[in-house]
Amino acid sequence: MSGNNRILFVGSECFPLIKTGGLADVMGALPLALESYDVDVLTLLPGFPAIKKGLKSAKKVGTLPAIAGGNVTLMKGTSSTGQEILVADAPHLFDFEGNPYLDARGEDRKDNGPRYAAFAKIAADVAQGLAFKWKADVVHAHDWQAGLTAAYLSLAKGKKPRTVFTIHNLAFQGLFPKRLLSSIGLPEHMFSQDGLEYWDKISFLKAGIVYSDVVTTVSPTYAREIQTDEGGMGLGGLLKKLNHKLHGIANGIDTETWDPFSDPALPEPYSARRVAGKKAAKKALQERFGLDPASKGPLFGVISRLTDQKGLDLVAGALPHIVGNDAQLVVLGSGDKNLEQAFMDSAKQHPGIVGTFIGYDETLAHQVQAGSDVILVPSRFEPCGLTQLCAMRYGSIPLVARVGGLADTVIDASAAALKHGQGTGIQFSPVGFDQLITALDRAMSLYQTEKTWVQIRRNGMKEDVSWAQPAAAYHSLYQ
Repeated sequence: MSGNNRILFVGSECFPLIKTGGLADVMGALPLALESYDVDVLTLLPGFPAIKKGLKSAKKVGTLPAIAGGNVTLMKGTSSTGQEILVADAPHLFDFEGNPYLDARGEDRKDNGPRYAAFAKIAADVAQGLAFKWKADVVHAHDWQAGLTAAYLSLAKGKKPRTVFTIHNLAFQGLFPKRLLSSIGLPEHMFSQDGLEYWDKISFLKAGIVYSDVVTTVSPTYAREIQTDEGGMGLGGLLKKLNHKLHGIANGIDTETWDPFSDPALPEPYSARRVAGKKAAKKALQERFGLDPASKGPLFGVISRLTDQKGLDLVAGALPHIVGNDAQLVVLGSGDKNLEQAFMDSAKQHPGIVGTFIGYDETLAHQVQAGSDVILVPSRFEPCGLTQLCAMRYGSIPLVARVGGLADTVIDASAAALKHGQGTGIQFSPVGFDQLITALDRAMSLYQTEKTWVQIRRNGMKEDVSWAQPAAAYHSLYQ
């Protein structure tokens, strides 16, 4: 792929090579969506074994000597989706299996600081053409793992690429002891309130915010929320001060991967026009979890990390209400051990009504999206969220908290909205137990009015949830 503008994407994960969350989906979809523009996008990833294994036609294109105690080989190839990938092959930094950030006990890996500082330094060197002939016009770095890239570039001499930094979730800030500063080659003067200092620690995320030319986050509402004391997680004041360079652009989803008409995980294809296959998907999901097919209420689905941030404690509390109203629940996810136990216990206590799968399974995620009537996303905060976009695409009605990207992407099916033929889901606010119960009751009531239910479902399936609009917005930022 050739073009006038050269964009270097920098991030720690990318679907389908390695994934722990939504960052991977964005890293794997946005570069491909930008192909329709006159840009040359190269995606830089750390050389984890899973990434190297998934790379096709990999060739060595360059080297960087002596980064964090070892040499780095740059390998270029493509992913199975045709994305052009540059891998930083540095066994001394990245040669381990499993989660890129957490160890087997679920705790932060002790050497995350030096590892991701080195990754950012590699990115800055690649962007300047120090590894091989390719030079970037724009560097687009993602989340704290790539946060120091702009800090390193700010120290470079001569003509430098412009920098864009995307915050996917402000809750993860990449905080490390200040003693790390000297070993990662950043000058003492950067450790200041106007630099990367955060409560006497180095914040990799803050570095990305401060030193980048443009900062984006993954929805307009979340961009407003993070400029407040309540939503800013200690960085609200800084983001408000820098709001001239802050943009909120809602994510899309890969509509080829998420397409009920061509999804190999589903028993029958279906679409907004031919929706019969949706019933087959529900039947298959009920069979998979041993749920009673004669249930008269909706089947609620959860595909999520099981944490309080995602509001799953509220769902656990609402289980008696769901069970008592002839509705059903399927939960797919992992996280907080108490929540995992609560959902497993519920599945044992209510066979035929509640089904639980602890862990993550990509195929099953597609089946839950297709087989559910309602997908629950009651998050206390949500930068963008992709689950509700997939839900609409699959004709499942998203029931969401009115926060962040959920507020931006779901139109509440209020009486006024329905009167005008609008409404793609159900919103509730504020995020509390009583409000969730009211929203569940609304869903169960709407489900019994088939004509209205079909209208809301069709509205959602017709929404453009692709990367087309976000890609256009990013392209104009690069310009």
